[in-house]
Amino acid sequence: MLEEGKVYVGTSTKPEYLSLKLANRHGLITGATGTGKTVSLQILAEGFSAAGVPVFCADVKGDLSGIAAKGEAKDFLLKRAQQIGFGDEYAFQTFPAMFWDLFGAKGHPIRTTISEMGPLLLSRLMDLNDTQEGVLNIAFRIADDEGLLLLDLKDLRALLVNVAERADEITAEYGNISKASIGAIQRQLLVLEQQGGDRFFGEPAFKITDLMRTDLDGRGYINVLAADQLMSSPRLYATSLLWMMSELFEELPEVGDPEKPKLVFFFDEAHLLFDEAPRALLDKVEQVVRLIRSKGVGIYFVTQNPLDVPDPVLAQLGNRVQHALRAYSPREQKAVRTAAETFRPNPELDIARVIMELGVGEALVSTLEGKGIPSVVQRTLIRPPSSRLGPLDEGERKAVIARSPVLGLYDETVDRESAYEVLKKRASDMAEREEQQQQAEQRQDGGEPGAGARRTASGFELPDFGSSRGSRRSAPPPRQPSRRTTSSSSRRQSTGEALVKSVVRTVGSQLGRALVRGILGSIKKGF
Repeated sequence: MLEEGKVYVGTSTKPEYLSLKLANRHGLITGATGTGKTVSLQILAEGFSAAGVPVFCADVKGDLSGIAAKGEAKDFLLKRAQQIGFGDEYAFQTFPAMFWDLFGAKGHPIRTTISEMGPLLLSRLMDLNDTQEGVLNIAFRIADDEGLLLLDLKDLRALLVNVAERADEITAEYGNISKASIGAIQRQLLVLEQQGGDRFFGEPAFKITDLMRTDLDGRGYINVLAADQLMSSPRLYATSLLWMMSELFEELPEVGDPEKPKLVFFFDEAHLLFDEAPRALLDKVEQVVRLIRSKGVGIYFVTQNPLDVPDPVLAQLGNRVQHALRAYSPREQKAVRTAAETFRPNPELDIARVIMELGVGEALVSTLEGKGIPSVVQRTLIRPPSSRLGPLDEGERKAVIARSPVLGLYDETVDRESAYEVLKKRASDMAEREEQQQQAEQRQDGGEPGAGARRTASGFELPDFGSSRGSRRSAPPPRQPSRRTTSSSSRRQSTGEALVKSVVRTVGSQLGRALVRGILGSIKKGF
């Protein structure tokens, strides 16, 4: 029943397999709630792991964590194994697993930096309109050109304050800066922080290659992202997974069509990725899905309804597992027809009717075979899993985390010098020079030096942005000079000052040109 180079899915009139050689051609698991989608995901993850293929999947309901524990001999599992002719080979076992959590509560933290995510995905995360996205793009370009590291939310806030203050001089070179748009972005950053985004952005940044580990027995690690709490912030969930997909695409080398995938990535609740997404983003997602197979990565979307996935993306998904759909409304009836029409016909099955008759743990299965041609769809009883059905308890989860190969790599936050500190020092230096200049003028005029110093108190002040991590808050924020109180003589630059500013701009521009962003705006680290 188990064959080399294949993942056993279940039995129809014959055993149904998913070929490892064609597993990077992507796939789709669909079906109504309670029809067995999670079990199908679990048995595919087990099969890939046993073949030495690492897996990433999100645990949306909290019960997929049982994949790290040995299954239990329950009557209905043994009965299904006997029913499909799998009884002699069916065995219970554990699988190597690593647990991750954007919030760091139920697994290793996953973080990225603002710079690495890029303006496109960040705009999607904050639901910015076109004008606001344009302003955010300008801010990122300025950060790249001036060598400003954007690591966390306070770095971006500080940059936006700086950009708003310099709007007049920036507009001529980069384009119009609307202070209203700056304010709208700042408000959205506060919303994002309240949703837990402040824990997602920072360092140490997650290395995507840590998903691609195997154990000493050669089995692929199954990376489980705790998403039960994350689902309360659906846009953060969808954008974080999309960022991980883009990182895989940008970082991994071209491998063509390997004998088995380098990684299989399951995107559960896939409708959240596509709901209300702008056309430009959908085009880029389609491009990533189409091209990432040459990097040896298989993307498998898991959702209730095939209509949740746009047609251009749906056309890229060659391996299909279709569980039961209900068809009470016109939209549901359309979904059934759409699902039926995407399969290679089977003369012995009325596919549209069968989709509505499927029982729990039963599915229509069609996988790629031969030269990438879909197999004839078959009504299939899905094999029972070898790992536990149901979640780990808290003690079991902690034990798995304690023996994780990445233990200690991401657990402690690192807070190094970045845009916030640079801009704060820049403002402090400017305020100090302004004060010295005004004191010099007072001495020349025979006035009191203190008067000029007191006048700078009306200048612009860089806000002291809070952080949930509570770091860098000992010193009060410096003041920038007010342009309204600056005399004509203070605006004149010495030859030395002009030279220094020219060098800073040149170095910043060279650094900016060295930063190359990919399809979805994330930094290409190989450049």
